[in-house]
Amino acid sequence: MLVVAPVLVTSGCLAVAAGAAGAGTVAYIRGELDATVGYNLDAVDRAANQAGQQLQFAKINESADAFTRVITLRTAEDKKVEIKLRRSGDALTRVEIRVGLFGDEAISRALLEKIQANL
Repeated sequence: MLVVAPVLVTSGCLAVAAGAAGAGTVAYIRGELDATVGYNLDAVDRAANQAGQQLQFAKINESADAFTRVITLRTAEDKKVEIKLRRSGDALTRVEIRVGLFGDEAISRALLEKIQANL
């Protein structure tokens, strides 16, 4: 019996890890880190603010409503960091992180790790 498995070819702009610590799924696509965490929006918001302080990013702006939070930070190199949090359920929050215009995967992943550590 011959089994054929599909092969996915990418240009290196896609990295996916499932089951990362504290996260259901994590994907880095087109300069943005996208993760889903099993915590409510308020808890993730607190953890994201703590992570920004721990990484010594300057907080520029924050906006919030019942379903979405947006935190804007700046690194020491003056790169804009935007964290978008979206309520996906009572205990499920989508986290989107973009660093600069084209993204920075290392900074994005470090920030997500800090967020998860604070949960």
